[in-house]
Amino acid sequence: MNAKGRVFKYGDNVDTDVIIPARYLNIADTKELSTHAMEDIDTEFVKKVQPGDVIVATRNFGCGSSREHAPLVLKENGVSCVIASSFARIFYRNAINIGLPILECEAAANGIDAGDEVEVDFDTGIITNVTKGETYQAAAFPPFIQNIIRAGGLLKSLKERGE
Repeated sequence: MNAKGRVFKYGDNVDTDVIIPARYLNIADTKELSTHAMEDIDTEFVKKVQPGDVIVATRNFGCGSSREHAPLVLKENGVSCVIASSFARIFYRNAINIGLPILECEAAANGIDAGDEVEVDFDTGIITNVTKGETYQAAAFPPFIQNIIRAGGLLKSLKERGE
């Protein structure tokens, strides 16, 4: 499993209220809700993001409330992967549950800049900054998480297994 895309770069403590502001949580349609992703930190995000693009951030990405809407709107916007120095644990689990790959790698989070093109090999955990010709090593997903992501989320993976 691989991802390849252009980078949107953010700093520390990007919380779920920034990823999807609470004032929009009454919108039930995921496509409509996703039009407000990141707007309080990056007003151009939804206009510029392309399928396959990657978000890179530093520490504590996804902190704040436990809403599953946050990783969902990123995935709906075509984000193929989020790379950060660290994630809030509930965001990490919510992302895996909906099939959004996320990798912790401090060297990549610090070495990759906005606009860089990166490739990610989820099977090996290798992150390649194509723009700079640099590689970084994140921990590869264990097979059970790879299966969840390949299936498109936890519920879909359980359905595939007949559970």
